[in-house]
Parts: sequence; structure tokens; C-alpha cells
Amino acid sequence: MSPNGSPDANEYTIGWICALPDELVVAGAMLDEHYYCPPQPRSDHNKYTVGRIATHNIAIACLPAGLYGTTSATRVAEQMQSTFQALRFTLMVGIGGGAPSNENDVRLGDVVVSQPTNGHGGVINYTFGKTLSGEGFQHTGFLGKPPQILLNAMAHLKSKHRLHDPDLLGHLDQMGEENDHLYLAEYAHAGGQGDCDKCDPAKIKIRPVRQSQRPVIHYGLIASADIVMKDAIVRDKLQQQHGILCFEMEAAGLMNGLDCLVIRGICDYSDSHKNKRWQPYAAAASAAYAKELIYSLPLYSPPGSPR
Repeated sequence: MSPNGSPDANEYTIGWICALPDELVVAGAMLDEHYYCPPQPRSDHNKYTVGRIATHNIAIACLPAGLYGTTSATRVAEQMQSTFQALRFTLMVGIGGGAPSNENDVRLGDVVVSQPTNGHGGVINYTFGKTLSGEGFQHTGFLGKPPQILLNAMAHLKSKHRLHDPDLLGHLDQMGEENDHLYLAEYAHAGGQGDCDKCDPAKIKIRPVRQSQRPVIHYGLIASADIVMKDAIVRDKLQQQHGILCFEMEAAGLMNGLDCLVIRGICDYSDSHKNKRWQPYAAAASAAYAKELIYSLPLYSPPGSPR
């Protein structure tokens, strides 16, 4: 414990990485208690928000402004580990683009959590592979799976959520179904960037009304690469090939370098109709799930305390 009463760097056990300022804001809001940040080496350029959730000390860092993607995420994670060397695992928490299908009714505001699926560790780099004559593009390589302690906590939450709604923030109910529009894959966005005020409402895909407005938690495969997915035709093709639930831009840079779980709130449908309306909601949903997951972990005694 430092002289100001905050934990030393070696007393932090969970890393939390965000890509956007909105994600950092809600991540900090999830902390039960805030601490002063411990000293860090000159080689670590990250700026940290630190605190506690349950009995676990958390170090939160955000990617540099404007620098997104796998390389930036890898650099932030490496520098975080140089300062907080006792981290047991890292959470990558934030927004992502959904890949809805008949099998997985992914909607805006839902949460997707990486889980080993179909021979993959939970995350697939969908631009890494090889082209074979007569067989098309095939993905190669394997990204690591989340550590067992997190998979156990996920199993606990799955069981809990069968009986009770997720303990997500109450204000997540403020945006209703009237703002959730999934357009037909072949229909491109009209009117440039921004909201879909000029898009044809007849091209909205008709889906059953949900009985609950609470976000649904989906577990499965997340697709990651250094490009933004904005093509619904390509989205659906990759979804059908691999059972992908969402697309994002950072996780592939983390999964082989450290024990990591990826949590994404769905803010768009990975198509040309992208806009930022749902980003704050989706960021809050993913952060709230991360907090609930941390509360599901075993309650360990603080370092140095009697066993």
C-alpha cells in the first residue's frame, strides 16, 4: 500500500482496455472505489484510471486518441503489463458492430462476449489467411482463448441470467426499439454519413418484437481486424461461414499476447448505415456486463493479508 493509502502497482490483478473516450468514461463509472495511480516507468505512456470492483483492483487504460486497431491495442497492453506485473488477465471492453442472423438475434444494445466456438478461441482475425485454388479464402492461425477463471465466471452468469435479468444499468432502458433498425443487406445507406433520415423505411428488415427491452447477452465468436466492417453483404458471408456475432478492430492484437476476454456492446450492424447514436448506450452495456462478470469471480484476500 502506498503512503497515500492507494494500492501499489503489484496489487492490481485485472487490466481493462478501452478504445474510445466514451468507453473510458463508463469504465471508470463502474469502479466501486477510485484510487490514486501508482508510479509507472518512463517506458509506459498509458494514462490510467485505477480503482476497485468487489475485492479486485482494476487498472483501466484507453487507446491513444485517433490510434485504433490491433497494433495500438497490443502496445497499450504491453505497457500496462510493464507497470502492473501482477495482472491475472485483461478485459477488452467497448463497442462493436453486430452480425445478426436467424440463429442469433443480435440487436443494438446487446452484449457479445468472446467464447471458444467452432474450433476458435473466441476471436478470429478475419483478414489473416490464405487463398487456395478452387477453395477460396481460408482463415489460418489460432488466437488464444480466455483463461479458465473467466470461462468459469461466464458459465456462472449464464446460469444466473436464466433465472434473473442481467444486472445492467437502469438507464439502458432509455433507448427503445423504435431506434433499432436493421436494413436489408442489399440496401445501402442513403444521404451520406449520419442518421438514416433519408433511408427508405420499406427496406427495414421485419423482426419479431422482443418481450423484454433489456440487453441480451450473446456468447460466441468475435471477428477482429484493422478495418471497419461497413458492408452488409460481406458481413453476412463471414457470419454464415464462421457463426460470427460481431465485428471489431482491436481484439486480434491481444489474444495471443495475454489472457484476455473481449466484451462488446452492439452499437451498429456492421453496414453502411453506421452512425454514433447507440455508441454511449452500447459502451455502458458492455461495461456493466464486465462489472457483473468481475463480481462473479472468486473473492480473493488482498495481497499480504492473512489467509
